[in-house]
Amino acid sequence: MHDAPDTSTSLWHAQIDGTTVSRPALGGDTDVDVAIVGAGYTGLWTAHSLLIADPTLRVLVVERETVGFGASGRNGGWCVGELAGGLDGAIETYGRDAGIRLTRTIIDTVDVIGRVVGDEGIDCGFTKGGVIRLARTPVQLADQRAETELFAASGLGEEAELLSVAAATERLRATGVLGGLWYRPGARVHPARLVHGLAGAVERRGATIVEHTAVTEIRPGAGAGSPSARPSLVTDRGVVTADVVVRATEAYTRDLPGERRSLIPLYSLMIATEPLPPAVWDEIGLRERETFSDDRRMVIYGQRTADDRIAFGGRGASYLFGSRIDPAVERLSANHDRIEATLRELLPAIGDATITHRWGGVLGVPRNWRASVGFDRSSGVAWAGGYVGEGVAASNLAGRTLDDLIVGTASDLTSLAWVDHRSRRWEPEPLRWLGVNGTIVLMSRADRVEARTGRPSRLAAVADRLRG
Repeated sequence: MHDAPDTSTSLWHAQIDGTTVSRPALGGDTDVDVAIVGAGYTGLWTAHSLLIADPTLRVLVVERETVGFGASGRNGGWCVGELAGGLDGAIETYGRDAGIRLTRTIIDTVDVIGRVVGDEGIDCGFTKGGVIRLARTPVQLADQRAETELFAASGLGEEAELLSVAAATERLRATGVLGGLWYRPGARVHPARLVHGLAGAVERRGATIVEHTAVTEIRPGAGAGSPSARPSLVTDRGVVTADVVVRATEAYTRDLPGERRSLIPLYSLMIATEPLPPAVWDEIGLRERETFSDDRRMVIYGQRTADDRIAFGGRGASYLFGSRIDPAVERLSANHDRIEATLRELLPAIGDATITHRWGGVLGVPRNWRASVGFDRSSGVAWAGGYVGEGVAASNLAGRTLDDLIVGTASDLTSLAWVDHRSRRWEPEPLRWLGVNGTIVLMSRADRVEARTGRPSRLAAVADRLRG
């Protein structure tokens, strides 16, 4: 009989409860150089980069809830050198050379983050053990072979190593292993400690962070010579006028006027076990603290935490009509039950280990599943996001890129292919609800068909067309 799990907060937030800083709300109208909406990874990495470039800047970060309230404090703790869609998606979207260059840069970003957390003294358990991705069906095995061949042909062969059954099982003793892929540019982090440590770092460098201040509108500047030449934020606590406004709101972008169909919020849910004893870890593996998954379409992801739990998550929760975000989805649910069943089937060595926490959060998903970063100098408004769950590393690259765009530095980062990339808007309801949830059903069924038959499912191709 298991104890009832904690459904009020994530494991990560529970482990830092009582140690975080409480920050005041905005005290009224104010004027700054750069105003950033959102105190998650993107907003804080942007502030950090800007203040390194110019310590005299007046930088204000405005947060509706508290630092790290959204995905930055709830995610799986995968700091992986990859964007949604991977190398093949980058090449398909941007062309061969541009896609390879963007992928190389996000790969290098993992080490950039490792250096920064060391320099800033951020104790977030950063451990670069890579990612072990198991192949548990013939289709997954074939896909991994093709992926490693593409990496090799792109000059990135050292980053992705195809593993035999024995080599994959040595890293992670799971059921049904046919092989695997070890992706080297990946690190495990404690996401809430990372985001709160980053907040402290930007404050030490001179930024101001206000919490419990809701931005209700971003007003673009009208250009030189106009009475409203500078952009501004309208909040429930006053108006912030700035030279530059940065939108770093990810899934919560849908709350801003005119942005309801820019990004949709999709839920990803997680569970955590109690700390497991050394004998169980001797059986499971993950000795290098690799993060882990298999290559099913309905994504799963896990890590061995610093205190020897398994934190494990997956997708598949239904999209809510009208892009709603409902905290009830993040608590006890049938989807959490399915995630627990998946973990116990994947790693039977955990036995009857207690599940101590269940939680979830929303991903920001653009229509073509490709992240972007950009700055419209004429309006003074910058943005970044749409990471589709791959934002721990990508947000750092976005923040460094926004810094260069805002201060006007022509750099290798400002010429990357995702800069100023535009996705078309999501369809209006009910087409959006039907299409997204239909895609979820098709991908889930495709996984089951491929596991049963060992052959690619035609349903997957239909789902890919729906996803765009």
